[in-house]
Amino acid sequence: MWSETLDARTLQTLISAAVAAPSIHNTQPWRFRLDPDTVTLQIRAVADRGLRHIDPTGRALHLSVGCAVLNLRVAIAHFGREPVTRLLPRPDEPDLLATVRFGGPVRNTPFPGFYEALWRRHSSRFPFSDVPVPTAVAAELAEAAHSEGALLRRPTPSATEHLLRLTRYAEHRNTADAYRAAESRRWVHEPNGASLGMPPAAVGPQDFRERIPLRDFGAHRHPSALASRPFETRPSIAVLFTAHDRRADWLRAGQALERVLLVATAHGLRASLLHQALEWPDLREQLVPPAHDRRAHAQMVLRLGYGPEGPASPRQSAGQVLDESVLPVSR
Repeated sequence: MWSETLDARTLQTLISAAVAAPSIHNTQPWRFRLDPDTVTLQIRAVADRGLRHIDPTGRALHLSVGCAVLNLRVAIAHFGREPVTRLLPRPDEPDLLATVRFGGPVRNTPFPGFYEALWRRHSSRFPFSDVPVPTAVAAELAEAAHSEGALLRRPTPSATEHLLRLTRYAEHRNTADAYRAAESRRWVHEPNGASLGMPPAAVGPQDFRERIPLRDFGAHRHPSALASRPFETRPSIAVLFTAHDRRADWLRAGQALERVLLVATAHGLRASLLHQALEWPDLREQLVPPAHDRRAHAQMVLRLGYGPEGPASPRQSAGQVLDESVLPVSR
């Protein structure tokens, strides 16, 4: 039985891979528990890391956990086993968002190059160059989303301008809302023992032209350290959609998002997430173009390009997020 070979070091590597995933404000809203009898990892939500004002429905929390699920699948496949995933497996346990069981030997290479990329992937909130994303790479990104049950669309130039206007408006609303602004500020601080949130250096500058609306975390955007800079003049924007908008769809969207980000990383692309318009229901609806199927639901806005990697945000260790009462013995 493969569980007999799952030692503590391997398990901790798997969990570390999962927590390398992105999460809104780097809240890392997850915990893991191993069921040794079925060799299944449970991924549970940590409710007190939810953003009550920015994310009242928990949609962004579910996307974040979905990203971690994808990374866990990639890592399990890297160690030679087939990951068998179930979303929301127990309706009577709403905090149990997913389980990933270690199946039989992996039969092919379902995630080529992803394991290496997941350790290198970081959000970059810095200016990109105007070098366009190659058509072939854009097609790979779209296929990555499609393989996880989502749709990745690159808007036309005029639609991109409309999308950026919506995001700027959402950012203005966020900064004017005292509760939302305070909630964002709480998650930006110098690294500490909790290993949560974002260091000020990772926040990045604002666009000097005020065209690309990066999130403003308020007091932490000190002019001397984070002076405004000109950003790319032709931003490459993509929008991730799902056909439905249920909790399971949010988890699928998170897996699709992380798969897109890992493909981008493998090709040397940087990415940042423009989530602001998704935080306001009336603006989120407008992210779906009129010509698009109105039944589609926008889940994330991505900015892609070539540029600096950007500082990494801290991550909790495997020991901080894993129920150690069921850890296997080290070998």
